[in-house]
Amino acid sequence: MATRVPISNLLAGGEYAATILVGARKTPLNVLLDTGSSALALDGARYRPGAGDRTTRLAQSVGYGDGSAWTGAVIETAVSIGEGPGALALPGAHAAIAYQTLANPFGSTDGILGLAYAALDEAFATPGDAWAGQYPAERVRQGRRTTIAPYLSQLGAAGLGTDSIALCTRRSLVRQGHGGAADLLNQGWLILGGGRDCADLYRGPFQSVTVMADKWYNTNLKAVMVGGAAIPVAAGALQGVPSNAIVDSGNPALTLGPTLLAAVLAKFSPAQQAQLKASMAGTAVAAGDLDLAGWPPLSLVLEGEAGDVRLTVAPGDYWQVDAPRAGLATAALSIGVDGLSVLGLPLLN
Repeated sequence: MATRVPISNLLAGGEYAATILVGARKTPLNVLLDTGSSALALDGARYRPGAGDRTTRLAQSVGYGDGSAWTGAVIETAVSIGEGPGALALPGAHAAIAYQTLANPFGSTDGILGLAYAALDEAFATPGDAWAGQYPAERVRQGRRTTIAPYLSQLGAAGLGTDSIALCTRRSLVRQGHGGAADLLNQGWLILGGGRDCADLYRGPFQSVTVMADKWYNTNLKAVMVGGAAIPVAAGALQGVPSNAIVDSGNPALTLGPTLLAAVLAKFSPAQQAQLKASMAGTAVAAGDLDLAGWPPLSLVLEGEAGDVRLTVAPGDYWQVDAPRAGLATAALSIGVDGLSVLGLPLLN
């Protein structure tokens, strides 16, 4: 049976986060939910190993696409997630306690919960106890490389459900002016153990998109459609990345390479192009000037297990109304690098 975990985008100012309980004292910590990484990391300023925790000689050093990074010591500790009698309590969970950070990787939260595959959960052997030594990132990466079981894998191995997940999200940015934490659009669910039995959260049949590698949630993006106009996407990928697109809940936008983004923008009307470009340059648009009913949907054509799958992003999802303030709107599109599309929250929404 699936376990529903309430999530909110207010904890992190846009990205979704959940509350977990850590250690013998069940310290509540808010962690970002990230399908683009695999480690469970906690801010060392918010949690320090204590009674019942076991330190190890393993350390992790992880960087993210926004340039932020952390280095931390791996411990084994108790981690609970979920509420009430359905909560899942895992003793001996792997968690890295970050003692060194760069560019604020956790934002206003207490850490990050990676939801991707074990290949991204790499750790390095250090000369001694990693928490006592608190070795710098350069020293950590000189150690023997190994991988550790991510939190989801540990849940499955402990018989606490499968390692499959579902996400129910509705926004890419916090909706302002409608009740904050009480606004249902700023809330959502992390479903641990699947999601097919949560029939109240979806309509229609499931579609299966091929995951190209057990690393990130790697997909093969074959085309982007603006209304009825299709733009083919090159199959080539960045070096070291197994496909040309990943699904990343830690990204508030649809991030496309400059060549693909320019081709997509060209399919909009001149007035629409001007509004998109203004927003992407940092100038929010008056929501009353958008007329979303006149905007085309964006469709992503992905390789599926039984033929191509077409997933449609509505104008109200690639535009975020009432962000950054009530009455304004921000485009959830951004420019990345050629060869990799990062399909973020607009797709999940």
